[in-house]
Amino acid sequence: MTDERGKDGVPGESPRPGRDPLREARPVRLPRPSLPLRVHAFDPYSQTSGPGTRAVVWLQGCTLGCPGCWTPETHPPGGHEVTVDELFAHIAGLGGRIEGVTVSGGEPLQQFRPLLRLLTRIREETSLSVLVFTGFGWEEIVRMPGAAALRDRVDVLLAGRYVRDLRLGRGLRGSSNKTVHLFTDRYTAADLDAVPDAEVVIRADGRLAITGIDPPPRDE
Repeated sequence: MTDERGKDGVPGESPRPGRDPLREARPVRLPRPSLPLRVHAFDPYSQTSGPGTRAVVWLQGCTLGCPGCWTPETHPPGGHEVTVDELFAHIAGLGGRIEGVTVSGGEPLQQFRPLLRLLTRIREETSLSVLVFTGFGWEEIVRMPGAAALRDRVDVLLAGRYVRDLRLGRGLRGSSNKTVHLFTDRYTAADLDAVPDAEVVIRADGRLAITGIDPPPRDE
């Protein structure tokens, strides 16, 4: 007995008119493209943004508007768009010359999705430590989707609005209302207290920048 198959591979069945196998196929979910990060500046070697020598990613854009913020130029939208892969390659290329990466701004958590992708690669593919400055308070962060994933990828988080009347300028806290969250045992509060208050860095474009938790006033 012969087994006659139609063109669709079903025994004894001829193709049905108008059948479109592409429409009947199960849909394929394509990966979403990674959003770029909007970067204000990148300092490859800093001594004032956390323990040890650290690469600092300054992100562009912040809507929190803390009066007296030291970096108001990072508030407007814009900046240089850099893919997560490009930025990670730049960080990884620094090799053993840095102890970790610090992310500041601007407001890093207002670029949450690409930031988390970057921190995931740093955590999974390097031994670098991660420190993040944010103006959001901890009670706000825990309500954000992805807060647990953020915590798992960060060693130290400095959280809270800058309040000029509560200026502190030590232990990586610009004002005394800010809270310190040590998510791993890599650093202690004493390690943060030992970080220098300010430094002058020369950016890639030749500009001088004063950075740190307690830089001198801009009019000095």
